[in-house]
Amino acid sequence: MGTVRRHAFIDSPADEVWALVGDPARLHDWFPIVSCEVVGKKRWINLASGLRFEEDIITLDHDLRRFQYSIVNNLIVKSHLGTVDVIPDGPNRCMVMYGTDIDPEPMGLIIIGAAGAGLEKLQEIFSANGVK
Repeated sequence: MGTVRRHAFIDSPADEVWALVGDPARLHDWFPIVSCEVVGKKRWINLASGLRFEEDIITLDHDLRRFQYSIVNNLIVKSHLGTVDVIPDGPNRCMVMYGTDIDPEPMGLIIIGAAGAGLEKLQEIFSANGVK
């Protein structure tokens, strides 16, 4: 199993960042996917390539500001757990940490590359004249 992790500091309060990151239906607003749909504890993400991934929402903890999900029913991915945490770093700054445990291991490189792009997008969103 491969384990990868990325993080970024964002100059906005953790609660404001969590309002976006902690909404499973808004993943496409900051992560490099085309769209997503959420029904109950299920989410489907759609990539620009036309690929569609089914996910189970494992944890959505607003107090801890933690979101965990697992890619399921996939011919390539045997095991997966993605975790996104928004951690306060003072009243007007936070760290967003995105980690993935995945089998097969090489898939981690793809996901963490996308996570890096997503974290950069979050920094852009929250630095653009206070637009959230």
